[in-house]
Amino acid sequence: MANFAGRVVLITGASAGLGEGTALHFAKQGAKLALTGREKTRLDDVAKRCSECGIPADNIRTHCGDLTDAAFRKATIEKTVAKFARLDVLVNNAGLVFPGESMGMSEPQYDQTMDLNMKVPFLMSQLAVPHLEKTQGNIVNISSLFGARAMAMTGIYCVSKAALDMFTQCLALELAPKKVRVNSVNPGTVATPIFGREGSVLHGKDDEIKKFLEEQANATPLGRLGTPQDVAGAIGYLASDAASYVTGQILLVDGGRSCTFK
Repeated sequence: MANFAGRVVLITGASAGLGEGTALHFAKQGAKLALTGREKTRLDDVAKRCSECGIPADNIRTHCGDLTDAAFRKATIEKTVAKFARLDVLVNNAGLVFPGESMGMSEPQYDQTMDLNMKVPFLMSQLAVPHLEKTQGNIVNISSLFGARAMAMTGIYCVSKAALDMFTQCLALELAPKKVRVNSVNPGTVATPIFGREGSVLHGKDDEIKKFLEEQANATPLGRLGTPQDVAGAIGYLASDAASYVTGQILLVDGGRSCTFK
């Protein structure tokens, strides 16, 4: 396991699901953490769990707010660097999905999806890169298997993740001379709280959620859904020195699901 002691990792969307799992993963490796989320109670709970992994509570800073707000984004970066005097890793994890037919998607839903899934990683990267250049740090974007493979009923989500993948590779080329690496982790279906919350897959209809998740597990060669820990391990690898020669990569963490698409 990599050692991130003394390194500063900023994780967006850290109050649940993949973000929570990623925060705990880095906490176990001794990282100093900056965590963003929109729900203070959940974010504080994640911070508490991270401190229980053995890192001092003073090595964890939470930022509660909306990443689509420019002032909040700027303050998050500035306060993180002011607190820890450096930034080593940016994990662009925050995202959302509205299910439904593409032609039935409202303009506000389209805008919210593209803003959080693509525009926010772009703008957070802009703010973070000057600090990452100083540490020769890196960015890990959290995309999706469905950025590379079409899926009905989530069309705009798929488009946003496809755009994020291309951004990852373009930025990797631009930042390589500065020794800043940029990669993407693209999970398959992972059972997280995104299933069952407002604005999320299937809108919390338990029977439909259960059926959907069973279908996804059965379609996966390894025969199960992914876990936040599965994805966090891949993120940790790409952010670590073990991946010092890896940039511009789209790493599928999908239990072999991508191999089943024609």
